[in-house]
Amino acid sequence: MAGNTLSMALNAGGSLRCWGRDDSADAPLAAPPRRQKRRATERGWTPDSFFSSFFFQRGRTAFCPPAIRSNQSGSITPDFPAAMEVPGLAHNITSPLSPCEGMIKDLSLDSIQLCERDDSKSQDGSMEELPVPQNIKISNITCDSFKICWDMEARSKERITHYFIDLNKKENKNSNKFKHKDVPTKLVAKAVPLPMTVRGHWFLSPRTEYTVAVQTASKQTDGDYTVSEWSEIIEFCTADYSTVHLNQLLEKAEVIAGRMLRFSVFYRNQHKEYFDHARESQDNRMMPSVKDNSGSHGSPISGKLEGIFFSCNTEFNTGKPPQDSPYGRLRFEVRADALFNPDTNLYFGDFYCMYTAYHYVILVLAPKGSRGDDFCKQRLPALDIGNNRFLTCKQDGEGGLVFHHAQDVILEVIYTEPVDLALGTVAEISGHQLMSLSTVNAKKDPSCKTCNISVGR
Repeated sequence: MAGNTLSMALNAGGSLRCWGRDDSADAPLAAPPRRQKRRATERGWTPDSFFSSFFFQRGRTAFCPPAIRSNQSGSITPDFPAAMEVPGLAHNITSPLSPCEGMIKDLSLDSIQLCERDDSKSQDGSMEELPVPQNIKISNITCDSFKICWDMEARSKERITHYFIDLNKKENKNSNKFKHKDVPTKLVAKAVPLPMTVRGHWFLSPRTEYTVAVQTASKQTDGDYTVSEWSEIIEFCTADYSTVHLNQLLEKAEVIAGRMLRFSVFYRNQHKEYFDHARESQDNRMMPSVKDNSGSHGSPISGKLEGIFFSCNTEFNTGKPPQDSPYGRLRFEVRADALFNPDTNLYFGDFYCMYTAYHYVILVLAPKGSRGDDFCKQRLPALDIGNNRFLTCKQDGEGGLVFHHAQDVILEVIYTEPVDLALGTVAEISGHQLMSLSTVNAKKDPSCKTCNISVGR
């Protein structure tokens, strides 16, 4: 039973079940009608099943029994509906014992009823306390899941029926503006052998710092809970996209890539100061720099891969690079075969948009055996340079190389090694500098169905 999977939902009130009413802003919280509970039971779901599912966001909550299914490994995951109607609540409510500051508002302890059972009392008649989880350990972290386990004292351990888990994004000045921001996640799991897998792309984002705390609970005969104190708060950070997730993005990008157009040069636009610095301080070379945080939040190359950005897209009517650019009025052009040839490996890096109709595909060109090539081999899907939907290099009948790029996506090509300015030319473009088209640190649209996959954005 080790490694039980918990695909979680939000529990209004955190450690206690709280039910909302629909209209009156002054009506108190009340228990749900008995007939609602019977209907849930008749549909094959009860609050005692492995999952209790609630959604809690900015003072709104909904009771939503999921359809339960078993997978081949024997673990259980719920099928959640895509959308659900949410009645309003009078107040924002979280667990009265929640360890997160600022989350407790207008909650009266009179509304909480903790029922004692005769068999749980000690000889002096008082309620025996539940053990507090200690030494919490987080392991097997991915972009949308992790395993959690902890130690507990033996006292009253047999009374534990559920675990309450308080999961929150760690707030900092650079916090990511993603869905469910500032929304606490209260997890309710039936007590199962540890470690337990927590999985859910609707509340876990990749490469994001979280805090987690745990308390044990004992469900009473009337449906209320007795709870332990909260454990210490543990911090952890979710991982980047794996190659499995990147392959899903790759497949989505291939769908809209369009037909292939021929091109002959890679180009890079920058300001005059950039090229002056390369000549004077970098031995006439453009040097790789760390990629910014543009694109998918889970991309394993953001903030890690070093390279130089190039473009290769051409105008449909002329077959030449466009004369406008958001990055500067000076353009360096280099023959395509200087960067892309049979001695170069090609990798898929990302697929995203910025709330626009057009999409971007990031590709990485890395000379075989280079440091950048070693980095990409471990993290990115490799592409066949002669047969893919984005960027190809093939030999023609005369032994020369012919290059093509996808028409319907904007390609951002990262070359992982220094480039000597002597390999090409620097000249001023005749068009405009369109700053609005810049993708520097651009955030991906998390609502776009074309370029998003079912993991954190």
